[in-house]
Amino acid sequence: MGAAVLALCAALAPAVTVAPAPAQAADTVRGIQQWYLDYLKISAAHKITKGAGVVVAVVDTGVEASHPDLRGQVLAGHGTNAMAPPDGRRDDDKVKGHGTAMAGIIAGRGGGEMHVLGIAPAAKILPVAMGANFNEQDMVLGIRWAADNGADVINLSLGSGNRAASPDVVDAVNYALSKDAVVVASAGNVEQGDRQVTSPANIPGVVAVSGFGKQGGFFAGSVQGPETVIASPMDSIIAPAPEGVSPNGYGLGSGTSSAAALISGVVALVRSEYPKLDAANVVNRLIRTARDAGRAGRDPQFGFGRVDPVAALTRSVPAVTANPLLEGAGRPAGPTRTGSAARPGDDDGPAVEFGVSNKAGAIVQVGLCLGVPIIGLIVLLVVLRRRRRRPSPAAVGPYPGAPGMPPPGWPATQPTPAGYGPPPQPVPGYGPPPGQPGQGYPPGHPAPGYPPAPTAPASPPGASGWPGSGPPPPGHQQQ
Repeated sequence: MGAAVLALCAALAPAVTVAPAPAQAADTVRGIQQWYLDYLKISAAHKITKGAGVVVAVVDTGVEASHPDLRGQVLAGHGTNAMAPPDGRRDDDKVKGHGTAMAGIIAGRGGGEMHVLGIAPAAKILPVAMGANFNEQDMVLGIRWAADNGADVINLSLGSGNRAASPDVVDAVNYALSKDAVVVASAGNVEQGDRQVTSPANIPGVVAVSGFGKQGGFFAGSVQGPETVIASPMDSIIAPAPEGVSPNGYGLGSGTSSAAALISGVVALVRSEYPKLDAANVVNRLIRTARDAGRAGRDPQFGFGRVDPVAALTRSVPAVTANPLLEGAGRPAGPTRTGSAARPGDDDGPAVEFGVSNKAGAIVQVGLCLGVPIIGLIVLLVVLRRRRRRPSPAAVGPYPGAPGMPPPGWPATQPTPAGYGPPPQPVPGYGPPPGQPGQGYPPGHPAPGYPPAPTAPASPPGASGWPGSGPPPPGHQQQ
């Protein structure tokens, strides 16, 4: 248990690490330190909603409710142990004021250039205090309490190190998901020794948050892994701090704790704008509108991409019936390209869909469906064309099987089997067969290709149709 305490506390450390000097006139909290507000276009998002009606639980060290930027924002909460404040409205972290910082990032009320403006300033914070020294069981109790007491979003800016989540934590998270809460957790921080996405962020269904810097590139201090869901700013994030932590009431730090808090604020905006959406569809909207970054599609660094609050509030996104982060939940309806976003006017998919999952299979099916009728049509056209070109029997003369003609493949002078007409007789216009008298082409039977002698009689009716009365040119057969 002691190791779990150390791991959890270590995960909190990078969230607020440096207390800045008192802000100068040209170095305002809003204008300089809150760079991420412009990057995320939060002013545009606030024209749509500021998060009214949404409750965000901050399961942490407690929240200093008396801070000017949080006054009136913090509900009466809960303490998970005897050492924590019973209502959660005190921050027992005397080094960093971690819980207060997360609450301010999410719902700081602003009030001027020298105050922190939260992502969802009209949302309310439900503090679930575990005290400065807490263990895994405190986290389990905190998650369950938040789920039972009206939390729409549960922020977990903490982690238990490089190991899988325990069954108790998994059960607590699944319980919160069953209560229609969106669970957001920090992925972990490299400088604290994290090498993979930590618990509870690595639990299926949780929005695991990594971080990027001021230029949009992946931040080196953030861990990465296949469980990563979305990326958020984490570089030099300013936040409120208790008076005993910072003389000027603010701290500055870089960590995925801050990145997770920013995402919790965005989720609060979405839940406020779409109050009828369940948690599964809120998560789906968040990931479907993310801006793809890194490798195409979901990747270990950015997950589905960088968060885009305005897109999450405005774009048309097909509905789902289950949390898309859960195994076996199925693909979201409509467009399915990982990392893409449905936009206004997009339809929800084709009326008829092939039951294949790869492009090659679909192409083969389409080719077969189109090829069969096309081949049939070609065959029909060839048959009709041949029928039109075939001369009538009267114009061509005798044909195999007709009276006086041998069957196919039989010489003209061979006896005809019974049923093939009268006894054999010479075919008019043809010389004697080879080996018979007259093979030297006597008068009236010129060699092939030569015109008949002037005294030759005209070809009788029923000749081959070639000029003169000689046989057809070599290489041709009588039709």
